Amino acid sequence: MNTTVIHQVLAESQAGKLIFPEVVRRLSEVGVESYLCDLATGAETFYMSDGTTHAEKMTLPLSPIAEQFSASGIVAAIRGAQSDTIRYPEFMKRSAAAGIIAYWAFLSGKKVIYFGRKGESHTEEFPRPTN
Repeated sequence: MNTTVIHQVLAESQAGKLIFPEVVRRLSEVGVESYLCDLATGAETFYMSDGTTHAEKMTLPLSPIAEQFSASGIVAAIRGAQSDTIRYPEFMKRSAAAGIIAYWAFLSGKKVIYFGRKGESHTEEFPRPTN
């Protein structure tokens, strides 16, 4: 497990330096199969293809998580990140404002599932190449 690369990718994401496809590429290269981001505690757990895990604390300040889940709010945040009009720090603020308490990114499954405080969820498939 290459925790140095995982830590570096997390730090660069939180600094707004990386877009999501680059995060996926770099984490996949070191064997990350999925990761769970807990917006309530500011912790991310990385699940490796060999069954091991690695946890890191986020350095971003935690935003209050809205009580009401907003599917349109999280979709708008996702679209902003996909179009690179917002980066990760703003994405996290908008996710919390949309009532997202956690999300699980399945790199090998090419989808992210976003969870609300009351069990609501939104599943977002990775964008397909257009060529």
